Amino acid sequence: MDEGREAQLKRQTRQAAFVIAGGFLVWMALSWLGGLMNWPPRFAILADLAMLAALIWALFVLVNVRRARRNEGD
Repeated sequence: MDEGREAQLKRQTRQAAFVIAGGFLVWMALSWLGGLMNWPPRFAILADLAMLAALIWALFVLVNVRRARRNEGD
C-alpha cells in the first residue's frame, strides 16, 4: 500500500475516533447541564440527534477505511 494512502487512512481513523470520543463527552455534558438547568426536552432530543449524526458519520468513515484496507490487500 502506498505510504501516502496509508497515512491518509490512519488520519481518517484517528479523526473518526476523536469524533466518537468528543461527541460522547459533549453529549454527556449537555445532558447533565440540561437536567441541571431544567432545559425543555426538545434540547435533549436535539443533542441526541446531533450525537446520532456524529456516530453515523464516524461509522461511514470507518467502513470506508476498512474497505480501502481490504481492497489494497488483494
